Order: sequence, then structure tokens, then C-alpha cells
Amino acid sequence: MILTVTLNTALDLTYRVPALKPHASHRITEVTERPGGKGVNVARVLAALGHEVTVTGFTGGATGRTVQDLLTATPGLVDALVPVSGPTRRTIALVDDRTGDTTQLNEPGPTITPAEWSAFQEVYEDLLAPASAVALCGSLPPGVPVGAYAGLIRLAKAAGVPVLLDTSGEPLRRGVAARPDMVKPNADELAELTGSHDPLRGAQDARRRGARSVVASLGTQGLLAVTPEGRWHAAPPARIHGNPTGAGDSAVAGLLSGLAEQLPWPDRLSRAVALSTATVLAPVAGEFDRGAYEELVGRVAVTGEVTAA
Repeated sequence: MILTVTLNTALDLTYRVPALKPHASHRITEVTERPGGKGVNVARVLAALGHEVTVTGFTGGATGRTVQDLLTATPGLVDALVPVSGPTRRTIALVDDRTGDTTQLNEPGPTITPAEWSAFQEVYEDLLAPASAVALCGSLPPGVPVGAYAGLIRLAKAAGVPVLLDTSGEPLRRGVAARPDMVKPNADELAELTGSHDPLRGAQDARRRGARSVVASLGTQGLLAVTPEGRWHAAPPARIHGNPTGAGDSAVAGLLSGLAEQLPWPDRLSRAVALSTATVLAPVAGEFDRGAYEELVGRVAVTGEVTAA
């Protein structure tokens, strides 16, 4: 079983409009709703790939019940969300059909009490026992300590479970110091962490700070991995156009499944880039085009070298 943690779960709403114009009224042509938050998105992709996945984090209010109902209807996912008194947040993606651009509106999430945080940690420790890997993903809701991910990393390591961290800002800085097996920042998050705008130098610095492996997302240029086994760059076979919503989460799913299966790094990166690209090409934001994925996975260009980094 693979475990994903989404402390700030969400109900993702996608609205499509013919053309998005500021200060104007819009007629929505299509509405899609699905359970969201980075770890939930990762779990959905993993389940579609055939993995057994358990989702944990927080859920509350009517929005939280809707999220849980949608999770229950998703094959391969097990709901282990912890109830809280505050309502689960919503995110709204406004898709402009004319340009393909997406405007994102994200609510902050419920305020978590100390008792609710303690209850979650107990559930998390129990879930680690059968887990083959764990992903800690996304923002922290109000009330959760800024060092929360660092503590969850230490618990996973004590249980012998490999852990991937995908967050930003101070939670990322503190989490890296707890020595996760892998971190997956984008270029901006890596620069904020290390002060370097050169992704290779930034990834090397992040490893010195504690991360065992660093996989930096470079947008349309693919992924850069700096690991104890070597350094690689993986890129899609051609520049693609579409909706990038969820592409980073699909890349995390590829990396996490490769970690759980103990695949060689080039294979992990090929899977991650193919999934990310197939997500951009999918007609529904945040889903991946399976046909495109299966066609792309063998065509991702992976270059690099085995080193004693």
C-alpha cells in the first residue's frame, strides 16, 4: 500500500468559459468537481496505475462529505481522512476555452485545533505500518505547526518507510532538514529554499541541507534529478500545449510509484515525465490521458550519468 498525506484537502471545481474577461459576467459551459489537494491528486493517478493507495489528511463540513463521497466512488482508493470541525476548502479553476489558460482561486482551509492535529498523528502512525512509501504533499492548513512535515518525516523514517516531500516555503525548509528520501520542488520553490536560481546548484544545495534525492520540476523542460546514484535530466519528446493543472502531482505519482517499486532512476523519471505530459494533454484538468501516457513513456529523453554524488 502507498500512503499519501494531504493536510489541506479540497473540493476542486473546474469552470469552463468561452473567454475569461475581468469585470464581466460569464456563462459557464461546463462544471467538473473532484476530490483535490496535491496528495489526493497523486493518489488518484497511482490508483489509475493499479496501485493500492490510502489517502489521509483532514476532512470537515458539507464540502468534506462531498470529497469523501467522491473518494469512495474512485476505484483503488481507501479513505482514511480524519474529521475536523472546520469545513474543507474549495479550489476553483477557471478555464478560458479561447486561450486554454487557467485562473486558480484557492481557499485557505479549516483551522486545525491541537486536539485534531494530535488525532491525525495517531492515525498517521498506524497507517505507516503497512505502507511501502508515503508522500507528504501540499500546503498546511491554519493551525498546523510549520514544522509538521518534519515531524511526519521522522515518524516515517523511524517506521522504515521511504518518504517523498512536495511542499514549499518554510515547511519545505524544515522538512528537508529532517532528511526525507526525496523532495520534488519546482524551480521557484528550489530557488526560494537555496537562494540559487541555477537548478543544478540548487538541487546540490538541497541535498547538503538533508534531502537524500532532489527532483526539480523545470516546467516544459522536464525534470532534473540529483541523487546519491547519479544525476539525470528527463524531458518530453516535444513541446506540448494544454492545461498544466495537476501535471506536477502526476509527476509525483510517477516518482512515488517508482520509489515503491525500487525502479532505476531513469525509469522513474521517464514515468514521471510521461504522466506529467499526459496530464497536460488530458481534456479534463488534473486527469491524465492514458493513451498518451503509454505512447510517451518510451519516448521520454533521459540523459545523465551515474556518479558518486
